[in-house]
Amino acid sequence: MSVSAVSIGLVLLSGLFHAAWNLMAKSSVDKNVFLWYCQLIPIAGFMPWAILNCREASFTIGAVLLLTASAAIHGGYTLLLAKAYTVGDLSQAYPIMRGTSPLLVPIVSVAWFHESLSPAGWAGIALILAGIAAINGLRLSASPAVTFYAVAVGLCIAAYTLADRQALAFVKPPLLNEVTNVGNFIALSFTAWRPAAMRTEWRLNKRSIIGAAVLAPTGYMLFLYAQQGGPLAVLAPMREIGTVFGTVLAVAVLREQQGMRRTTASVFITAGIICLGFM
Repeated sequence: MSVSAVSIGLVLLSGLFHAAWNLMAKSSVDKNVFLWYCQLIPIAGFMPWAILNCREASFTIGAVLLLTASAAIHGGYTLLLAKAYTVGDLSQAYPIMRGTSPLLVPIVSVAWFHESLSPAGWAGIALILAGIAAINGLRLSASPAVTFYAVAVGLCIAAYTLADRQALAFVKPPLLNEVTNVGNFIALSFTAWRPAAMRTEWRLNKRSIIGAAVLAPTGYMLFLYAQQGGPLAVLAPMREIGTVFGTVLAVAVLREQQGMRRTTASVFITAGIICLGFM
């Protein structure tokens, strides 16, 4: 499975952008309001590009269903993400949510479809489990609320990655990105539409809102374009280097506690994901 150098570069940059905007989201006052604002700029910015892409899109029934599913899953993802960062640290929640998706897929494949894993695959699962346990102080039940929401976010990541991969057969990345931004906006509107909280969040964090609003869609667009230069099975694990980026940023910028343990745990999780990707 060959991967172009450009695709590798795009994926690594995508992982860094993802970690950076998650840091900004964690630093916000009201996570739902912050993320709601972050949808406005991408929706406006990508609208002309998305409209142009409509001419080349194939709006079959299957395509519409995929786009609808993608919008709904992304919307659920943002709501769960806001909750995860409300109840837990970035260095605690971020590695778990990024490690859940690549962990569960092979486990389900073995248990449900009776597929087999290579030694590298089993090593990857062991590393991810060890990393998640280390983040929680070697006890998976140490932080049940954080773990629950982080795992739920990870499930959404797995679902929208698969849905978006299939949707790219019918639409181009800018149009798909616009659809997901609209899904996020609609989902967040139910929890974020509180005038007082919206005024406060904008006044205190408008620079971070603008930064995250640029980094989030740009990072995901880079990942979508990177898929044109290599298989998803290889590129998706590479993107999870953002797990280490996010943890290091949380410790260095937010001064979160247990930095060495959580950074080491994030390295274990990333190594496990890479093992699964190349099994």
